[in-house]
Amino acid sequence: MRLINILVIAVLILSASFVYKIKFDSTLQAERIGKIRNELRRERDATARLRAEWARLDTPERIQGLAERHLKLKAIDATQFDSFDALPERALPPSPATDPIATMLAPSAPDTTGSAPAVKRPR
Repeated sequence: MRLINILVIAVLILSASFVYKIKFDSTLQAERIGKIRNELRRERDATARLRAEWARLDTPERIQGLAERHLKLKAIDATQFDSFDALPERALPPSPATDPIATMLAPSAPDTTGSAPAVKRPR
């Protein structure tokens, strides 16, 4: 009977220590989760601050002010623009006879394709 009592007490002590260990580990995990959540919140706040700062730096009024202050640009006159009719004609591409690379790339027979020839069917 005494042996059973000693075994029961030992099992109770072991189970209590096991439960204590589980509780301690879960407390550590909860603290880690809390730290990670705080760090995540800080990172999100930092990201929000950086996005707000980027939006402030990217405003057209600010960029216009910086351009006026640091770049010595002149205003555009309406006389600087012209119509398409006044543009010179487009230069023709070089002919294959004068372009050695074009002659190497040109196919030997212009009608040659990679497809199979058409089969003539009797009527």
